[in-house]
Amino acid sequence: MTTVTSMKCACDSCLCVVNIGEAIEKDEKYYCSQPCANGHADGEGCGHSGCGCS
Repeated sequence: MTTVTSMKCACDSCLCVVNIGEAIEKDEKYYCSQPCANGHADGEGCGHSGCGCS
């Protein structure tokens, strides 16, 4: 059996890969940052280098 330890951020426009142990979990999905988990309600991106999600 394979254990998944990282996956793409659940935010559709985000390019980040997150470590599940460090991710923000919301509705059984994993996000790289609070703005992604909040659906970018305030228009803020995740702030990670090279990612332009919003």
